[in-house]
Amino acid sequence: MNTQMKSLLSLLMITALVFGFMQIYLPLEKYNYERLHIFLFNLCTGGTILLHYTRGGRKISKTIAFFWGTSLVYAFSAFFTLYPVTLITSLILIVIVEKIRIEKFSFIPLIFFKSDRDVSEKFHLAALLCLSTGLGIASLVIINNEYLKVLTNKHLTLNTFFLGFSFPISLVTLSAVFSMLTHIKTAYAVLIKEICFWTINLGVIVFFIFILMEKFVLQIFVTMALFAAVAMIFYLYIKFADHIQQKLFLTSGIGFLMFTAVTGIAYIFIHMSPGYVPDKTKWLMHLHVFASLYGWNLCGLAVICRAKDFPIQLHSRTVILIHWLTAVVLAPVGIFYPVSAIAAVAGYSFITITLFFSRNQTPETTEA
Repeated sequence: MNTQMKSLLSLLMITALVFGFMQIYLPLEKYNYERLHIFLFNLCTGGTILLHYTRGGRKISKTIAFFWGTSLVYAFSAFFTLYPVTLITSLILIVIVEKIRIEKFSFIPLIFFKSDRDVSEKFHLAALLCLSTGLGIASLVIINNEYLKVLTNKHLTLNTFFLGFSFPISLVTLSAVFSMLTHIKTAYAVLIKEICFWTINLGVIVFFIFILMEKFVLQIFVTMALFAAVAMIFYLYIKFADHIQQKLFLTSGIGFLMFTAVTGIAYIFIHMSPGYVPDKTKWLMHLHVFASLYGWNLCGLAVICRAKDFPIQLHSRTVILIHWLTAVVLAPVGIFYPVSAIAAVAGYSFITITLFFSRNQTPETTEA
């Protein structure tokens, strides 16, 4: 990826975090900054990196550059509630994603059911399908809520479904994780990888259904199943993946993912309690979101974006330590204290710029 595109994407990611604090300190009565907070990171940046990773090569193609520009129109039209524009741009984005998906794989995703295809490929395909499906479902929600008004459900809102745009990043990151486990060919390991794949993909779908139905107990069971799958992936990755620089960042990312599972389970338990007060648990939800978006997802995007550049020149453990401090301490506390929000943006800017622009070097001089 060329320097100009990396500059635009890193700037967009930093801007996304800034919008995460804007609703608190500079609120607008009619608009919700959280939409920009989510869309700029997950769709505009994450979607662009996913498609570029799928296409391969170092230069951003015109098609992917067009996706990036169109995704910005989508994000701001959704923010300003210009829904006709959002629906048109959504259709364009779906066509681009599906075009690239079919080029890479096939129209019918048969490899999901082929035992001779590695799980890393299946996660990659699932990420592309999730992106196009997410765009389609969000459009249907807009059409229902703004025009047809056929279904009524307090959770059936764009603000609920735009969270789904983080799943493509998660899935392609898991593809990168499993690509480092392709050498494990034993029947037992292959079976475990397949179980993890189906548990995560079906689990996320079922979990969303239970959110709409407000089935909290069932949400807990699904979340625990997802946690067990991630824990198994963590074990396989630690034990069998080659000890290279990417492994440190992806291990840290899986740590963030497990952390979000724990905070998610805790939030559901609190939500079920008799004395539940939404305002008193906002800190936990913000902790969950920041760890997910700016912890787990950033690890994945950085590794995918720099896939052909590793090893890169940086002190890995120091960057990871600052990353955790920023995502699970400074950013959540920044919801309540402006000074911490400023520190979180500064820390996140340092991490993003370091990961995106550190020079690559020879393996012999790289510090793990």
